[in-house]
Amino acid sequence: MLVEGKSILDLIPQRPPFVMIDTLISSDRIISVSGLYIREDNIFSENGVFTEPGLIENIAQTVAAGASYHFKNSGEGGEAAIGYIGAIKDLEINFLPKVNSSITTEVEVMHEILDITIIEGKVISEGKLAAECSMKIFMDKTNSILKL
Repeated sequence: MLVEGKSILDLIPQRPPFVMIDTLISSDRIISVSGLYIREDNIFSENGVFTEPGLIENIAQTVAAGASYHFKNSGEGGEAAIGYIGAIKDLEINFLPKVNSSITTEVEVMHEILDITIIEGKVISEGKLAAECSMKIFMDKTNSILKL
């Protein structure tokens, strides 16, 4: 499975210039992996690096893309709800990835309770852990990614 290019926009509510993933590499109900080639004109690129807000948004968009992909392809029916970052915990940024490089992001769903999903996310750049955190994401089931 590989979703890339304009097809990635079918999985996330964000639109350019706020799209922080360009490939969904793999996804199942628990783990999703995305990729991003960091361009100089990315709104979160500054002084030759991809900044902290970009890393956080990249993790969140990986969650959204994985959830949307699952709902569209699981045969279970339903639609992926739009999620909002409710809390970020234990954020560690070891370094900022360079512009004109690629990052791979893995998110793992740890718990789902009512309309809250708790994930662990890791961003890898050049084979090294660039950033990691836990996120609490609130799902708005009255709005759907697929309805946008």
